[in-house]
Amino acid sequence: MRPEETRSVERVLQRLLAPVCLLSGAVVLSGFFFPEFVGDVVSGQSWLVVALLFFGSGLGYLAVFRTGDDRTSERSGAEYLLRLRRLSWRSVASQFLARQDPITFGVPVAVFALFFGARVAFPAPSRTAVETVREALLRDAGWVFLGAMLLAVLYCLLLLLGPWGEIKLGGPDTEPTYTYPTYFSLVFTAGIAAGIVFWGPAEALYHYQTPPPYFGAEPRSEQAILGALTYALFHWGVSAWSAYTVVAVPIAYFVYQRDAPLRVSTILTPFLGVEGLESTWAKLVDTLAVFATIGGIATSVALVSEQFLAGINFQWAVSTGQFGPVLFVGGLTLIYVLSATTGIHRGIRRIAGLNVVLFGLFALLLAALGPRSFVVDRGTAALGNYAVHLLPMSLYGGGEWVANWTVWNWSWWFSWAPFAGLFLAALSRGRRVRTVVVTGVVATSAATMVWFLLFGGTSLSVQHSGTADVLGVIAARGGSEAVAGFPIFAALPLGKLLMFFFLALIVVFITSSADTSTLVVSILATKRGLAPTWGSVVFWGVVQGAVAVAVLLIGDEGTLQVAAVLTGGPFAVLSVVAAAGLTLTFRRDEGGHTSVIVALARKLPTVHTHRDVDSSRDE
Repeated sequence: MRPEETRSVERVLQRLLAPVCLLSGAVVLSGFFFPEFVGDVVSGQSWLVVALLFFGSGLGYLAVFRTGDDRTSERSGAEYLLRLRRLSWRSVASQFLARQDPITFGVPVAVFALFFGARVAFPAPSRTAVETVREALLRDAGWVFLGAMLLAVLYCLLLLLGPWGEIKLGGPDTEPTYTYPTYFSLVFTAGIAAGIVFWGPAEALYHYQTPPPYFGAEPRSEQAILGALTYALFHWGVSAWSAYTVVAVPIAYFVYQRDAPLRVSTILTPFLGVEGLESTWAKLVDTLAVFATIGGIATSVALVSEQFLAGINFQWAVSTGQFGPVLFVGGLTLIYVLSATTGIHRGIRRIAGLNVVLFGLFALLLAALGPRSFVVDRGTAALGNYAVHLLPMSLYGGGEWVANWTVWNWSWWFSWAPFAGLFLAALSRGRRVRTVVVTGVVATSAATMVWFLLFGGTSLSVQHSGTADVLGVIAARGGSEAVAGFPIFAALPLGKLLMFFFLALIVVFITSSADTSTLVVSILATKRGLAPTWGSVVFWGVVQGAVAVAVLLIGDEGTLQVAAVLTGGPFAVLSVVAAAGLTLTFRRDEGGHTSVIVALARKLPTVHTHRDVDSSRDE
């Protein structure tokens, strides 16, 4: 749509969404304070529709609302690609295929069509084939993930403390495009998705029930609590975020210092050159990135739909029926597609900011209402344990437990690295490399670890003390982690308020990641040098939603998750290649910078020896 058409549509949406949000919000809040109203008057599917109307209309209004500072000037390069082309309906329809890259667009669409076709036509053989590859990858090639992740952590430490951290992306006079709070909000909410909400109450409990062999504690013992929290921090802390940053920094450097295209394949610039990024190898990398992003986001959408519906069922004892998950995914798709079409400077940025505010409010509430002394005591011990054992845990690779948890997590983080890394790179114009690492690793992992200490500590407290049998509830629901948070809220004061914020976080977190991934995939699938149109964004947003719906209808999100994670193997290797190529470039072209250690040493007062003092007296 042209700008004037877009403004007209958005004005209509503003007038429509505001009253819908108010009316549906009144019904939703009434349901929380008077839960019997839902079961007696409103059916499960009707309640789901009302909840989606409330969250969707609120987020949609936030996305389309126009202010005086919405007008943005035309820019070039990566910033141009982050802003959608506003074409008319006819232009979008006629130019859609002509603007798409035939490989990065066509291959992922064909692969997903073949994948689900095989799952329907040959369910048992296709599942067996994927599981066989999974077993070989996680067990026989686990050392690849462990080694690549450890190298990523060490390389980020080098960038943080070493001389190359001084490099300013875009040149010394370039100013950052976004304020730092916005920069952090976008990076954090895009990279973590709803995984932090899904696994926050559950992961430490699993490690408490089946302790990691590294610590050798007895199941459900006091000693198991420390190991459970430590490994939750390990799987979601510094290592995890380093996988994103080790991909982001090379992309950002070559985009802003060498005018390379905003593509994941830009990490190959030291070996192929900028012009060589149209080669088959570069296309292969970008195609894998598209596949990994769609598979990862679609699987996350399917998982959080189960969590959201589990919350509705737990609170109000209503069933949404067979098509409840499909209804939820459909509504969620509308929300993140609308956000993505408004662009990064409006919907994506604003919803990310709201996400961080809700995240902080929920964490404060949980800290105030939960078992503070337990969380502080065990959390402090776990942080110290994590710092001491980070390197040994990174090298520990024995047994099935490590394959099923650590290697699996590393493969999942690496499969998300192309999407999250590209987005972090695109936002980092005008930032120093050191600031990118501080934001992409230090700040994000700090926020994540605080969350897991709060939520994991609370879940362990109520389970270990017998206040609530969370593991029993999980077992009663067929082993589904989706229900883990809700018995915890029921055991705490103001549990209904906590549940309301939690359900809101589920929707807002997945929206923040899905709208960003939709934009990133649209950039990768569009021909080099062309900005994606709103039509491309709508197409890929719908594709992600359709893949999630297909997963739910087939009832096999695990197989798609495995298939998506299989791309983590190539990107684990590519992260090492990216670090090696960037290091060669830095050594050749970026001399004369000062490390943090040298800079601090220069600021220290000069210490005079006795000989120096005596010499000065003689003079």
